[in-house]
Amino acid sequence: MVAVFVLAGLAAVALLGGVHWYVWRRLVRDVSAPHSLWRRVGTVLAVALPLVSVANMVAARAGAPFAVERVLAWPGYMWLALLLYLVLALLAGEVVRLAVRRVAAARRRGPLPAGDQGTVRLPDRKDSAGTAGGTGNAGSAGSEESRRVFLARSLAVGAGAASVATVGAGAYSVLNGPTLKRLTLPLPKLGRAAHGYRIAVVSDIHLGPTLGRAHTRRIVNTINGTQPDLVAIVGDLVDGSVADLGPAAEPLRHLRSRHGSFFVTGNHEYIGDAGEWIDHLRELGVHPLENARRELPGFDLAGVNDLAGEDEGQGPDFRKALGDRDPARAAVLLAHQPVQIHEAVDWNVGLQLSGHTHGGQMWPMNLLAGLANPTVAGLERYGDTQLYVTRGAGAWGPPVRVGAESDITLVKLESPAV
Repeated sequence: MVAVFVLAGLAAVALLGGVHWYVWRRLVRDVSAPHSLWRRVGTVLAVALPLVSVANMVAARAGAPFAVERVLAWPGYMWLALLLYLVLALLAGEVVRLAVRRVAAARRRGPLPAGDQGTVRLPDRKDSAGTAGGTGNAGSAGSEESRRVFLARSLAVGAGAASVATVGAGAYSVLNGPTLKRLTLPLPKLGRAAHGYRIAVVSDIHLGPTLGRAHTRRIVNTINGTQPDLVAIVGDLVDGSVADLGPAAEPLRHLRSRHGSFFVTGNHEYIGDAGEWIDHLRELGVHPLENARRELPGFDLAGVNDLAGEDEGQGPDFRKALGDRDPARAAVLLAHQPVQIHEAVDWNVGLQLSGHTHGGQMWPMNLLAGLANPTVAGLERYGDTQLYVTRGAGAWGPPVRVGAESDITLVKLESPAV
């Protein structure tokens, strides 16, 4: 097992090194003279930035002081986001580079005159002596080199500008706070008294070294502005301990709704001490649903622990949460991961509310998220059970979202009896 981890680590280092060499080659070596200022600065950055990113990831896993994590997190994570889009832009530039080369080669060959088909032209004596022909070739080579450098610089500037603009807009999207989405759902078996019931659904807040108290306050203000009947926090609230992130979670105390705020664990809660956070949330007035159920007017609200809790003997228990309920009543289930929908179908749940995927967070990661989750974002039906997956209100790793805007969703339930 140790050998597997060592090999995986070496492969990751080799991949990271190869990617940075490619970026250095295209953004530094190909566009600058050997002893220019940009060659020296770019080379230093090509070494320093990956070291900061690796140090950031090591610090987070080695239990470094939270102050150290905060110092390393912003440059470390932002560089990884920028690296992703630099590589994508440079790869697109390779297509342009290949097309330009083919066009230039076709122009150099040129079409043969109609009467010269099959005729071979011998070089002039001037050419063979290396006088006039030699001078022309030298000029052509210099012109070709100038065109090559111009193309390399143009592609480098374009890739840099595109990636910086993409990451900048993605960071602004996260730091500006989640957008509010509204969704109306008919829910079979929902009692007449619960018609129009509004649930504010938020997930994946990811309080940590980059997202803190101000982020929580924006989320609380958005939720309170909807005047919901109930608040559902569907996992991955934190990336750290209560000692480090307790102050960041403090604004949750000010959540306001008619029937209270409820919470189920996500996989990230089990990276640290999930029990510690559950106790702290109770102090903040948030009610954890640990494989438990609450009877509300017109429907049952149930919650199950995340799958990551299985390693600690705290995994999801659908029987405990749903086993003895009245099947004539509607059931709304809070479950962090969308893959738990299959058990929800077996237990005749009417609606499952989930998060976990971030909608992919940064394109094209949504393609990978689609391989691991039945639904990446939005509403889908599985048998008689509806699954709604929110994109989440925060971000994991780089505080950047591209093509997957963060959200809080206000779900309005409709009764068939009305």
